[in-house]
Amino acid sequence: MSAFDAVDLIIAKRSAEELSTEAIDWLIQNYTSGLVADEQMSAMAMAILLNGMNSREIKDLTMAMIASGERLNFDSLGVATTDKHSTGGVGDKITLPLAPLVAVFGVAVPQLSGRGLGHTGGTLDKLESIPGWRANLSNDEMTKQLQEVGAVICAAGSGLAPADKKLYALRDVTGTVEAIPLIASSIMSKKIAEGTGSLVLDVKVGSGAFMKELSKARELAEVLVQLGKDAGVKTSALLTDMSTPLGLKIGNALEVEESVEVLAGGGPADVIEITVALATEMLRLAGRVDVDVAAALKNGQAMDKWRAMISAQGGDPDAKLPVAKESQTVTAKSDGVITKLDALAVGLASWRLGAGRARKEDPIQFGAGVTLHAQLGDTVKAGDPLCTLYTDEPARFQRASETIENAYSIEAQAVVARKLILDRIGG
Repeated sequence: MSAFDAVDLIIAKRSAEELSTEAIDWLIQNYTSGLVADEQMSAMAMAILLNGMNSREIKDLTMAMIASGERLNFDSLGVATTDKHSTGGVGDKITLPLAPLVAVFGVAVPQLSGRGLGHTGGTLDKLESIPGWRANLSNDEMTKQLQEVGAVICAAGSGLAPADKKLYALRDVTGTVEAIPLIASSIMSKKIAEGTGSLVLDVKVGSGAFMKELSKARELAEVLVQLGKDAGVKTSALLTDMSTPLGLKIGNALEVEESVEVLAGGGPADVIEITVALATEMLRLAGRVDVDVAAALKNGQAMDKWRAMISAQGGDPDAKLPVAKESQTVTAKSDGVITKLDALAVGLASWRLGAGRARKEDPIQFGAGVTLHAQLGDTVKAGDPLCTLYTDEPARFQRASETIENAYSIEAQAVVARKLILDRIGG
């Protein structure tokens, strides 16, 4: 007879009691194998959302999810390994220039990435807009690419934290996505199982982020950093602004295009600033401190790594990217300064144009999205273009343009400053 019962554990957490290490291990092991049913785990997820978990429970939950599958090891490479995880935002294409930039300095970057859901974009969706590029690599292919190129961005294999895959899908349909213990264990179980030696977390804050308030984002960052340290992974977090989109291009192929501009030594200042800050932090944790990160972005070294990384996964770095069949421009209704450019509204507009998906199985349009012609703090005149919307299906324009018009506030006179890096935790 089993030492535990799913219903008893649900009632315990519903009553705000602590779950023992053994109880959490039993729950995750039996949920992964199918003995604990989805409806029971849904009830547990809601109990965790309402009553929380202490630091020991969160650590046990994370370690149990790691133990549900395999754990990768890159010691054979003979070099330091580092990775970055972003909690997701709008126009957040930072992984694309970041991985090759860090690899320039002889530190290997095993970047396991995901797909977008809702208004936040997914790194794999962006890269799949490059003709021929493939997301799924075997562990041997990953290791070989890290040896030869120094960076890889790919999908997590099915053997990595399978408990998280099941629980992630469940959280999305049960209104329990926001639970910090579940967010933290989901992120860190995958990242620790991935086998990286150090990890930098980019915890986004603002309307277009998961965490709208700085206090909640800081709480999440502290939990994540502690989980990394507990597992022997050098970990730090940067809290970065996501009240306004990053860069000027939002959408899959559009964000690849902008990433290539950054790798070519140009691109928007905000994307460059975040890329350089995260690369510097990753290299610091990996033991490389006397390096000129900004120079490697400007002088073409990072671009060389990018081309090698894309080619190694079957992609053609010189191929033309998909372009949407239809476009429509939104113009300013008055003269003045843009004092608000709401990331959530822009993300939702891009999603409604076809750049994102409502369910994991939905197809996406690689060319769909939004190009901004003016950013926060810019001065515009009535009739000036604010942004252009792109889609293959003209019927999508109406709702998208209604959404994006609400993204802007224009005032006659104002001085607007944007602080991109709000805080740093750990490390």
